[in-house]
Amino acid sequence: MDEQATSSPGAAKALKVLFLSAEVDPFAKTGGLADVAGSLPKALRRMGHDIRVAMPAYGRIDRERFGLDPIVDPFPIPMGAETRPATIYQSMMGDGVPVYFTGNAHYFDRENIYGYEDDADRFVFYCRAALEMCRRIDWQPDVVHCNDWHTGIVPNWLHTVYAEDAFFKETATAYTIHNLQYQGIYDRHVLRVAGIEEYGFVVHSEVPQNLNEVVDLMARGILFTDVINTVSPTYAEEILTPEFGEGLDPLLRDRQGDLYGILNGIDTEEWNPATDDQIAATYDVDSLERRAENKLALQADVGLPQNSDVPVIGIITRLADQKGLDILEEAIDHILDLDVQFALLGVGERHYHNLFQRVADEYPSKAGITLTFNAPLARKIYAGSDMFLMPSRFEPCGLGQMLSMRYGSVPIVRAVGGLADTVFDYNPRTGEGNGFVFTDYDPWALFAAVVRAVEIYRHTDAWRQVQIRGMHTDFSWENSAQQYVTLYQRALKALHEPRSPVEYQVIEDRPIDREPASE
Repeated sequence: MDEQATSSPGAAKALKVLFLSAEVDPFAKTGGLADVAGSLPKALRRMGHDIRVAMPAYGRIDRERFGLDPIVDPFPIPMGAETRPATIYQSMMGDGVPVYFTGNAHYFDRENIYGYEDDADRFVFYCRAALEMCRRIDWQPDVVHCNDWHTGIVPNWLHTVYAEDAFFKETATAYTIHNLQYQGIYDRHVLRVAGIEEYGFVVHSEVPQNLNEVVDLMARGILFTDVINTVSPTYAEEILTPEFGEGLDPLLRDRQGDLYGILNGIDTEEWNPATDDQIAATYDVDSLERRAENKLALQADVGLPQNSDVPVIGIITRLADQKGLDILEEAIDHILDLDVQFALLGVGERHYHNLFQRVADEYPSKAGITLTFNAPLARKIYAGSDMFLMPSRFEPCGLGQMLSMRYGSVPIVRAVGGLADTVFDYNPRTGEGNGFVFTDYDPWALFAAVVRAVEIYRHTDAWRQVQIRGMHTDFSWENSAQQYVTLYQRALKALHEPRSPVEYQVIEDRPIDREPASE
């Protein structure tokens, strides 16, 4: 498996890419997928490629604000034995990237993006409509770039249902795994609504969950796509193992010759402490002394005593085990026994809401806890905290550590996934490193890393050098975007090459049982 897809700038002809994502910033967002979908296409457009984004037209999207205009009259989408109408709307994101929205009141006029019993139907509908839209606007993509389980059905279609379709015959697929934990597992009903029941179930003797009895949309994406990538080189290696493979590591090992790791970037114009109007004081690497104003403002915002000398540890996270909160739970009282303050912003599992409410009650002068979603406060934490904590059990890429370094907050992380690719442990002997790293998934290893960071914080000159090193790190999308161009080129090449024998051995060709599915 190659760690990266690389090529020389300017070597590629302009490509037409349809970028499919269930969420796109700023239109609809629940996590990092939206950040990538809102940034990578713009970088590719700046390189001269004709990239267009397609997403569902969720009811929560402000159509007036974003100027959604219908561009395609309603057309029927087959959903098993019935059809439902799709309307296509268009808006624009930065750098002239068109964004197409699949509209259907039945599927998308709801309060939330995810979490419904018919989510599989909803995203099958969106994906089919996005493909069929291309005919109606007379635009043939060279590559369809699919992201996570919501779009995993598309490579399956293009290598089966659409295999002899003249419009899509030269269209390749690239499939990006942002988080292998969420796979889109449903019952056989999905095969019917997707029109692929004749191809049966995916089976693999080494996969723990029996794929002969469920429809795993991510597994189908992995098996049928032309190339696969994850969002960091280390995560691409990790998911080949049982520890991180979430049961799909046998499939990924079968396809590891087509698997690449490309590190996510960040939008450095959107996230820029020199121009950010949502923080108390703007600054850059040459005016770090002004950053102190943001620290005092953050302390006031989260109800902590204003003290420029005490180090503030920031954390912005989904409250879940994946984020390392189980080991933080064991370490948090010991951390707060140190001379530190703690500013947390997050929502998630009730257990952790209770934990951090207890922390707030017991340490009112040390812990500023905000258990809601608050985007402006997130910026203030990046700009005002001295340290930024990410003790993740696994982390496909992580954007928080990149944003914290961009804003001069020094990361404390576990050496896993994208954290291992971006944060390098400070060495007091050489002065090298841009953060503090621990390896073992253990509360005492976490605590020791925090202690080391707090100690170095007392040495002002050494600490400033760690901050500067992080702020100088280039996390812009330009390098990663070039790697995606090479990934697309490899997908187009793979489209005309014989498929791996291993892949066909794990596709069962008998028809499925026609008994009704329970929904």
